[in-house]
Amino acid sequence: MSRVLLRLVAAAVLASLVVAACGDDASDDPAVTTEPAPTTTATTTTTQAPSEPESVDAPGTLVEVAVESGAFPTLVAAVQAAGLVDVLSGDGPFTVFAPTEEAFAAALEALGMTAEQLLGETELLTAVLTYHVLGVEAPAEVVATLDSQTVATLNGAEAAITIDGDTIRVNDATVIATDIEASNGIIHVIDTVLIPPGLVDAPGTLVEVAVESGAFPTLVAAVQAAGLVDVLSGDGPFTVFAPTEEAFAAALEALGMTAEQLLGETELLTAVLTYHVLGVEAPAEVVATLDSQTVATLNGAEAAITIDGDTIRVNDATVIATDIEASNGIIHVIDTVLIPPGLVDAPGTLVEVAVESGAFPTLVAAVQAAGLVDVLSGDGPFTVFAPTEEAFAAALEALGMTAEQLLGETELLTAVLTYHVLGVEAPAEVVATLDSQTVATLNGAEAAITIDGDTIRVNDATVIATDIEASNGIIHVIDTVLIPPSAG
Repeated sequence: MSRVLLRLVAAAVLASLVVAACGDDASDDPAVTTEPAPTTTATTTTTQAPSEPESVDAPGTLVEVAVESGAFPTLVAAVQAAGLVDVLSGDGPFTVFAPTEEAFAAALEALGMTAEQLLGETELLTAVLTYHVLGVEAPAEVVATLDSQTVATLNGAEAAITIDGDTIRVNDATVIATDIEASNGIIHVIDTVLIPPGLVDAPGTLVEVAVESGAFPTLVAAVQAAGLVDVLSGDGPFTVFAPTEEAFAAALEALGMTAEQLLGETELLTAVLTYHVLGVEAPAEVVATLDSQTVATLNGAEAAITIDGDTIRVNDATVIATDIEASNGIIHVIDTVLIPPGLVDAPGTLVEVAVESGAFPTLVAAVQAAGLVDVLSGDGPFTVFAPTEEAFAAALEALGMTAEQLLGETELLTAVLTYHVLGVEAPAEVVATLDSQTVATLNGAEAAITIDGDTIRVNDATVIATDIEASNGIIHVIDTVLIPPSAG
């Protein structure tokens, strides 16, 4: 009996709950109605789940990403020709250093091949391509931690990573774009094709490279004549500053020798050639850090390095090509033969140079007559504007005097001659900066400099030859005798 009662109570409670639930939509009237609830047809509302964001297609394989980008047609063609599509479409993960089209063009030029020829060289192609692939996925943030380390490639050879600030380099290639994602790895774009070690024949010795280039026949002949082939074929490393053919021609003219005469002068030849060789390998980027320093040569004498912007000079020679590699060193090409100090006799004093030239007999006689030999043989430095013989003839005519009469007029002679001398050494490149200025002479009076294009004038005289060097100064030749204001 009690169980029946319990069931009735439970049923009543359940019914009341149902009525209460249905009453949520009814009137707010709190009165309880005892009338049966009207029969209603239940309406079922279907609530849709929130829509999920549209899915973004996952990237394809490394090969598919390279193809779809359209940026790597040569790389894609090479992968296909080498039969590496399946490898680079496999699970991986891989890291691909992908050369640009410009990088492939430069590599083909360096290899002396066309794209078609390269694509036909399957073995070569496979060796090159697999050298661009790592067997791990290495995002840029990982590669950036590998400064001065090497990484193993699918080729089996190692590639060197270097970091410079934000720049990543793989061997000589610079990474110019990073982290292009694929389903089986990642792509970094590089500006140079990586050539695996040993793939291209290593260069020969310095002598072999010079011979094979065909650009240095006189240098090669000189090395052979001086017996330096074995030295420059040795282990080294060396740096050779190699003069051009034009440089040798100019040097022979300056020395007053023929090539045959030079090649016969073994001692001279050895001294000159060894002055072009350093006992270390110094690439251009190293030489460029040596501004205003000297470097020791195999000759034993020092050569001076100067840097002017992007221009490297060794003594008076300009470096016109750099970093020609050899197995035992490096070659830089220069436009002037380097003459070691003391090899050629230093010039004499201004008076000695004037006498030895034979071009200034009246000037020399005047200097002697005026008692100025000791002055112009002193330490100086001086700049002498030296009139030609024709200039003296015209001046004598204008003065109404003979040469003998002038030489007897010591006071006049001294005044005129000292008006041709500056108390400083002023090469033509310096004088050319003095347009519309005056310069003090040993006479005490000023002379006026004017520049008209490449022409230098001193008062009314035109400079017709410049920069004749002496141990105590410099001579410029003029076409008119300068008359000082007080003697005019």
